[in-house]
Amino acid sequence: MVMLAAQLDDPQAGWSVGTFGAIAEFTREPDEPVRMTRAGDGITAVTDKGAIRIVAHAGLRLIASESPTTDSWMHRVALCLPQHGCAMGGRTELTEVGPDRDALRSRDRNSVLFDLGLGVLHIDACVRLDDEDTVRALRSRVGKSLFAPGNDAMGIILGANPHRVFTSRIGRVEVFQPIPPPGGRSPDGPHTHVLPKLLAHGRTHAATEPLPDGWIPCAHLYPAHALRDQLGRKREFRREHHVAFQALLARFGLPELLALKRRVVEAVAAGQAPDAVVLPGDRFARATVRVALRQLGATEQLTPVLVEWLAVHDRLDLVDSENPMEAPH
Repeated sequence: MVMLAAQLDDPQAGWSVGTFGAIAEFTREPDEPVRMTRAGDGITAVTDKGAIRIVAHAGLRLIASESPTTDSWMHRVALCLPQHGCAMGGRTELTEVGPDRDALRSRDRNSVLFDLGLGVLHIDACVRLDDEDTVRALRSRVGKSLFAPGNDAMGIILGANPHRVFTSRIGRVEVFQPIPPPGGRSPDGPHTHVLPKLLAHGRTHAATEPLPDGWIPCAHLYPAHALRDQLGRKREFRREHHVAFQALLARFGLPELLALKRRVVEAVAAGQAPDAVVLPGDRFARATVRVALRQLGATEQLTPVLVEWLAVHDRLDLVDSENPMEAPH
């Protein structure tokens, strides 16, 4: 928890609790007022826009990884639990849960939680309401799928602009900011996405994220990135952020991908041509090679050998599609 507490204290880091198709994100600006607490088994940050709590868990495993994006790379640390120990409510219908006694602000603890019933193994995606008329309206619609034909519950929710509360065995993210209108842009800072078409895939995480079978990401940390700030805005390369994440990757990354990345870096440094090195051909190996080469291009001199490697391994037709549900790091 020491590392996670340090990351929560860093306004350059972002966080999320969610699944493929539904996610709640927490970020804050460096000058934004925040109340940080550490008590019992958890660490908490609360701003006027949202809040997050991360709790200790005996089965927690941290898995760091990188993936190529359209023009650079992203990174993250998945806070994982074994599949047999990550289950939440698993509700498939709109359900009234009751007062949110675990709300991170005392003023919200009498407000009523409704589980959206997304049918996700490891996440409960809820809305929180204190308006009696809206609570009454949703109560009359519990027991039905939110996406059933003719169900107007989502319209009621969108009209009420409630808090969104996404919880897992690892913690929770609360979003106080309003839901953008259809076609509108999500606000900077804490926000949520719920995309039924992606939820229909039934995935716990993006296919571009390398996680071992049986390990489920119950939250994600996005440490400070070298090329983008916590809101995804581009900036000049910051070597200290790159070095810091590489240390996390060395500590929490998958050994086979770490070894592959070292092999590529050493081959380029030795002046070896791309065809002199036999590399695995699976999806995660290809992604690792691309990230390694892009990072060499950002941190080292663009030598003829590196240009040759990039030409072979970083063609546009090889770049995986970005996951629209992941934070922009």
